[in-house]
Amino acid sequence: MNAAVPGPGRHPDEGRGVPPRHPTAHPPPGNAPLLPHEAPEGTELHIVGVHLYLQDDNGRVLLGLRHPASAFAGGEWHALAGHCEREETTSCLVRESREEAGLIIEPDEVEPAHLVHSVDSPAARPRIQLFYRARHWSGVPQVREPDRCVEWRWWNPKDLPANVVPYTRQAVEANLSGRLYSHMGWT
Repeated sequence: MNAAVPGPGRHPDEGRGVPPRHPTAHPPPGNAPLLPHEAPEGTELHIVGVHLYLQDDNGRVLLGLRHPASAFAGGEWHALAGHCEREETTSCLVRESREEAGLIIEPDEVEPAHLVHSVDSPAARPRIQLFYRARHWSGVPQVREPDRCVEWRWWNPKDLPANVVPYTRQAVEANLSGRLYSHMGWT
């Protein structure tokens, strides 16, 4: 019996009764170096992070408390977020919202809220941190990845806790003043 070859963007287990799982439900990331025709010399690849800037009817923003042993920002409050794999940004946001908090968001119900262009150190890869606002959603935030997030809580954006991821705080404050762009860590 011949094994079916998955189509473009499909996981080999798809159609074999194996439920799609993150991250194996997505094609492997392209880690190849830039080719000469892809970008001018000196171009540096950036990591794209997608974040949910979600406000309830009282104007409070949703933040999750990162697990203390988390590889990133342990014990700090952070927006629901994820890294883009081989997908466009609103698909990433919809997927991460469902996986991390059980929230259902339709791609056409989100709009850009803020962009933080950041770099942690001269040796670190720069990052594009995209924050999207969801106009409508369904579901109640629930902890679905307890190894990464231990609690979801709504916060007054003018009274955030002290331990918020710095670029998340920056994005929340920028939203309050109507700024769509900020940067962090560049000298």
